[in-house]
Amino acid sequence: MSAFSIDLDLENGYLRIGNFPIPIDMIQNWIGKLIKIALIIIILTILTKVGYKIINKVVKRQIESNKRFTLDEKKAYTFGSVLKSILKYTSYFIGFTAILTVLFGNISITFASVGGVAIGFGAQNLVKDIINGLFILFENQFSVGDYVTIGNYKGTVENIGLRSTILKDFSGDVHILPNSIISEVTNHSIAESRVMVDVEIAYEENVDNAMKVIEDICNEFKLENENMVDGPRPVGVVNLKSSSVTIRVLGKAKPMTQWGCENELRRRIKIGMDKSNIEIPYPKTQLVPGKKK
Repeated sequence: MSAFSIDLDLENGYLRIGNFPIPIDMIQNWIGKLIKIALIIIILTILTKVGYKIINKVVKRQIESNKRFTLDEKKAYTFGSVLKSILKYTSYFIGFTAILTVLFGNISITFASVGGVAIGFGAQNLVKDIINGLFILFENQFSVGDYVTIGNYKGTVENIGLRSTILKDFSGDVHILPNSIISEVTNHSIAESRVMVDVEIAYEENVDNAMKVIEDICNEFKLENENMVDGPRPVGVVNLKSSSVTIRVLGKAKPMTQWGCENELRRRIKIGMDKSNIEIPYPKTQLVPGKKK
């Protein structure tokens, strides 16, 4: 018999590979276990996807519902994100336990050993992540869709889970932060945002006339822009520069809309100043002819 020959000995119930006999019962047993493990993975995957779809429908109904006790859009998405996180980790735990049961039968000793190793090497940080994540949710520190600063990272909250929080900044970079490291949070989306535009005019211009023109522009802008909450209005001269006078315009806008409001207000002020022939100073070069000898 060659070293690599395969022989099926049905009489004695062995599969011989070379000189190594393998009981057919053992092979059948492991094939059955592999089939069970595959079924466990498939069933949990299907249940998780179905659970995600149900959660998405619940969140959508909360947003579209006009009932009294409903969540706003951000809180509804945050609630859905947390439910998905719980469902995912529960599926992992059930699947891991079920697979160990299939492989080892009575898993009490094995699972205790694995649990001890997990606690020794990583479960402490995991527990910190989960506890801090629960505090973030219960205290409503931020929600999905909020623009926040966490440590050195700024971005929009894409997802809040029990273990981690995902931020996406304006450049498109995605930052995944464990909840345990989140100690200080600045939420830029809770309160009204300041709108501030500085307008430069030449010293030769009448300041009162310029402020009246700017005030008319601001009043029209407020009526046409639903994102403005207060103002805008010119508050006065805030700086006297070497070649210009600075008039400041202040107001308040809905969270995360201040940049668009400032850009549009600057455009309108430029058009209005041009129509009123009010000069906005810019660097000039003046040539003075010399005297003839």
